[in-house]
Amino acid sequence: VWHYSGSYNRLVQTNGPALQVSISLNKVELSVGESKFFICTAIGEPVRLEWYNPQGERIVPSKRMSLHTETSRSRLIIYNAIIEDAGIYRCQATDASGHTEEASVVLEIYQRLTFQDVQSPQEFRHGETAEVVCDVISSPVPVVVWYYQDKEITEEHHSRFQVLANNNLQIHQVTKADEGVYRCEASVEARGEIDFVDIAVVVNVPPVLSVFQQSFNATADYQESVTFTCITSGSPDPMVTWHRKGQQLEPSEQYIFNRLEGGRSMLTIRNIRQGDGGTYSCKATNKAGSQERELFLKVFVQPHITQLKNVTAVEGSAAMISCVAEGEPLPDISWRRASDGQTFVDGDKSHDGRFEVRGRHGKSVLTISGVRLADLGRFDCEALSRIGGHQKSMFLDIEYIPKFLTNHTIYYSWEGNPVNISCDVMSNPPATMLWRRERFTISAEGTANTRVHSAEGKSVLEVTPMSDRDFGRYNCTARNNIGVRYQEFILAQADVPSNPYSVRLSAVSQRLATVTFMKPDSHGGVPISYYLVQYKEVGSQDWRDVKSHSVQTTVVLTGLEPNTTYEVRVAAVNGKGQGEFSHTETFQTLPIREPSPPAVHGQRGMGKAYRLGLVKQDDGGMPIVEYIVKYKTDKEEQWMTKLVPGANDFAMLQPLQWNTRYEVEITARNVKGLSEPTFYQFFMPQKPDITGKKSLFSGLGLGAVVGLGLGALLLLLVLVDVSCFFLRHCGLLMCITRTLCSKKTATSGKGKEIEEGKAAYLKLPLKEENGKESLKPDTIEIKVHSDNSIHTKPDDSKA
Repeated sequence: VWHYSGSYNRLVQTNGPALQVSISLNKVELSVGESKFFICTAIGEPVRLEWYNPQGERIVPSKRMSLHTETSRSRLIIYNAIIEDAGIYRCQATDASGHTEEASVVLEIYQRLTFQDVQSPQEFRHGETAEVVCDVISSPVPVVVWYYQDKEITEEHHSRFQVLANNNLQIHQVTKADEGVYRCEASVEARGEIDFVDIAVVVNVPPVLSVFQQSFNATADYQESVTFTCITSGSPDPMVTWHRKGQQLEPSEQYIFNRLEGGRSMLTIRNIRQGDGGTYSCKATNKAGSQERELFLKVFVQPHITQLKNVTAVEGSAAMISCVAEGEPLPDISWRRASDGQTFVDGDKSHDGRFEVRGRHGKSVLTISGVRLADLGRFDCEALSRIGGHQKSMFLDIEYIPKFLTNHTIYYSWEGNPVNISCDVMSNPPATMLWRRERFTISAEGTANTRVHSAEGKSVLEVTPMSDRDFGRYNCTARNNIGVRYQEFILAQADVPSNPYSVRLSAVSQRLATVTFMKPDSHGGVPISYYLVQYKEVGSQDWRDVKSHSVQTTVVLTGLEPNTTYEVRVAAVNGKGQGEFSHTETFQTLPIREPSPPAVHGQRGMGKAYRLGLVKQDDGGMPIVEYIVKYKTDKEEQWMTKLVPGANDFAMLQPLQWNTRYEVEITARNVKGLSEPTFYQFFMPQKPDITGKKSLFSGLGLGAVVGLGLGALLLLLVLVDVSCFFLRHCGLLMCITRTLCSKKTATSGKGKEIEEGKAAYLKLPLKEENGKESLKPDTIEIKVHSDNSIHTKPDDSKA
């Protein structure tokens, strides 16, 4: 039997039922990515159906190719076809005898228009060559055309634009003006297929950064703030960050960030301190790049002295005082000596060369050579700049060997009399003090007749001499860590003073005498306590004693008898006792006589009186009995006499005449007689003018004046009220009248005339327009009716 093979148009001779193979499709076009199945059918008795790929390889099932085979039927499924799947696929049937038949199908694979991962937007940097990617595939190769703003891009009209072989669009030196939406359109003419994609092109412009002010000044520790401002532009808007010392600054209480319109970014630094000074940077960053600008903050710092210590130096050595200060700018340092206000600055040297100042970089050293005790005290260090100043003080303490403060080294005493020998020392540091006697140290507890009393800078040795052995030399030793000093004291035996000499008598009167004398040549080693003056009448054996006031060498003897001869002698007394008396002197008091003329001074008294002050002079040895005062005017001959008791010290003359000169003669009288007169003149002035004019109320008190004023005001109110009563029919009087009339009408019969209609008339003189009374007899009638109303009408003659 001959069998016709459809696939290859041939005849196949078979034995038995003819084996025939057919495929549902002969030729198939398939787009990449699509899926397709093919059915292979065998007629006859096939024992096996198999498929072969274009490479002649038997197809086995896989993820993209699936086989479903039955006895005479097999289905081949191709999933997601790819270009490599194109070719001739064969289906082969085999019977039991091994005879095979096959059929084939041609599979053509083509690529549809496909845009692969086209990004939108696509970003480029300003000024670079941009390549807008449009990755489109198809088979056959598509034709690509670019459009911008609905117009086809051609190199003829767009010199900076070029479509590359890979269908991408190249833009030379792209600018912000090239931003927009570009269309990439692809077409396959063979299939009439066309498609497009819109691509947004974004041109990023690198940041441009500028600053208004690059350098700033501030003062530390004054709660000051400084604001840096950066102005940025760029696309997209740059992000601004602030940096210092390589570190990005973060918002905090000290760093405040602000961003305003117009690309202004601000950094505010609050509460500026010294450490905030230096360089800051403003950095603007976007996709196209970054730019950075530096700003500088200069922080001025108030001068501050950080190191100044008290210094202790040894007398005669050198002292170095150091003062360290900081600040911005660095301050100038000066020194001031508090004791005299003298100042020293860098490079200064005192006249004596002992003080010198050297300094640099905020440190100053004051060197004092040959330190003296006078240098002890406070020194002020002052740091000064144009920002301000700071001052601190230190104390220069000077240590020195003990110094004895007194040259009093000889003391006097006597047996049984205690004496204090004082050893006064000045030293720094304080000295320890010891007493020695003939190489033996006197303990602080003392001995039987010695005792030590100590205080700072002073040691007192109390010695009570008991015998001659206790007199002699005592040694005071003062010691500190600087050195040791000694001072020797002598305790000598005291004696009574020698006798005073040159005794003289002066101012001898009837009952008084003044004794003067010269001090003795020797006080016996002990200060003189007082002088003893003894006196007696010649021939008497009883001496009377008078002590001087302290050590005065003048003594006044009182209570003497007139016209009497006395003897006087003087002795000095000290702690040891009384010395010898001086040579005896003799003197005689004056006899009793008339008093001396009194001294007079005058003072005008009250009114026509004059007060004479009387000062008693020598009374002649007897009391003044009286003063005889005689006075008269310079124009009169006759004297007026006034007797004043001797105990009085003034005399009042009155009454006297005004504007008159008076002559006065005053005589003092005692029992012996009258003194010589004292003459005195005075003048009485003119009579004072006491007739001053007084006002009417000058004699009245404040209350009386106020009462009169109130009375006048009340009288004025009454007059006004009366005027209103008669002229205006109003006022307080009018109200009272109506009230009284009403009561009378209701309660009594006294108003019968009014009730009967009779009118009461009041005759008032007329007033002229100027307010004066008219001389005419014309009157105005005022009529009071029963209803208490008052009516007025002019006289008929006036009408």
